[in-house]
Amino acid sequence: MAENKNVKAPVEASEEEQLIEQARIRREKLAKLISEGKNPYEQVKYPVDADSETIKNNFEAYEGKTVCLAGRMMSRRIMGKASFSHISDKSGLIQIYVTRQDIGEENYASYKKDYDIGDIFGIKGFVFKTQTGEVSVHVNELVLLTKSLLPLPEKYNGLQDKDMKYRLRHLDLIMNKDVRDTFRMRSRILKEIRNFLDDRGYLEVDTPTLLPMEIGADARPFKTHHNALDLDMYMRVETELCLKRLIVGGLDRVYEVGRIFRNEGMDAYHNPEFTSIEMYQAYTDYIGMMDMIEEMYKTVTRNVCGTLDITYQGTEIHMGNWERLTMAEAVKKYAGVDYNDWATDEDARAAAANLGVELEHENATKGWVLIELFDAFVEDKLIQPTIIYDYPVENSPLAKRKPSDPAFTERFEYFICGHEYGNAFSELNDPIDQKQRMVKQIEAKRAKGNNEAQLDEDFINALEYGLPPTGGLGMGLDRFVMLLTDSATIRDVILFPTMKPKK
Repeated sequence: MAENKNVKAPVEASEEEQLIEQARIRREKLAKLISEGKNPYEQVKYPVDADSETIKNNFEAYEGKTVCLAGRMMSRRIMGKASFSHISDKSGLIQIYVTRQDIGEENYASYKKDYDIGDIFGIKGFVFKTQTGEVSVHVNELVLLTKSLLPLPEKYNGLQDKDMKYRLRHLDLIMNKDVRDTFRMRSRILKEIRNFLDDRGYLEVDTPTLLPMEIGADARPFKTHHNALDLDMYMRVETELCLKRLIVGGLDRVYEVGRIFRNEGMDAYHNPEFTSIEMYQAYTDYIGMMDMIEEMYKTVTRNVCGTLDITYQGTEIHMGNWERLTMAEAVKKYAGVDYNDWATDEDARAAAANLGVELEHENATKGWVLIELFDAFVEDKLIQPTIIYDYPVENSPLAKRKPSDPAFTERFEYFICGHEYGNAFSELNDPIDQKQRMVKQIEAKRAKGNNEAQLDEDFINALEYGLPPTGGLGMGLDRFVMLLTDSATIRDVILFPTMKPKK
């Protein structure tokens, strides 16, 4: 028999075509429900009095009692006159048992044909256990509260595409309980930090996000324009200078949970928009801030995780044990060279050359060489919590010089898993020295082509009225959340990370 070459094989619909078709069908179901006087969007509220995890964790107290729940239908098994579904609410999943006899023939018919996975329901019924031992709710009332017009991702594959997870965070949260748990943990971490600081007499404050000039940290800002004032303005790159002005004003302990904006690169540890927590305390120094940050990390970790021994990306971290090293001690320990052996800058540059380190600065001083050797040989070795202190004055324009060695400043940073988590100083309160350092910093920026960097005269003016001896510290909240939630990238702990728009 000859082959019929005119018969074409059926073409399987693309994923996009399938989505369009399912959306069309759901809209038809909505139109049908509305025509029958069952418009789900007319529902105003539902008297929720329980949630899934509370019921499951306290079954003995709830057994046989009537509860009201609300949530999204995530599964459905239709078995004739009775069916099972799983409902997802704020705390998790719970099974419901639905029968035609209990909710009525018309509503049961809608449940089978017109309701879909993803729809949101109000449910009233009594708590029981099935023969398999699963805690469930025997439904007496089933109310469609919201019709979902788009289908959820397939149950077992879920939402796997990382790019889409971040772009469609609402869908990511629907499908992945662990993602919801991460952001609940983030909220709890922030609450514990606030409690820690509040209990020690710190006052939480807010400072401006929009600034009239490019000032502050050595970071590229985002620029915008204020129409009413016809003035170019800059998104802040730190909160430090405003907070120290408050210390001058007599608010001896202040902190801010601040959104920060830096127009720079993006990677697993950097997002252009992130959250920092800066705290300043009068009449203490960087040693006092070391003690405080160690205690904060231990307290928050214990309260949130229940232990001081945690695991981050397969590595055990012992939050109860902190090491303290000067930068010179750390370079000697990990690079094998001793800062004290360098009599001149030339000696330092020669040591770097012997180690194969190409210096960024052609005429690098001993301080710059020490910094570059630290970057090359030390930072990625600091896995357990480690405080590195006494930084060269070359890269610490806002820190107070050490009285015993003016080549160094009373500054520290702390590191975990090879990454920096925070930065602290004995704050510079000499207005003359501060102005000289800031002018040099601005000149360096302008030498690199940044002609918009300016001196913050208001800050210098505040220092001239007198800043008491002060310890200050800034920490990245997002990185701390990454650590305690075992998240591989900062995008996993920011609800809406910066993404390039798709056409």
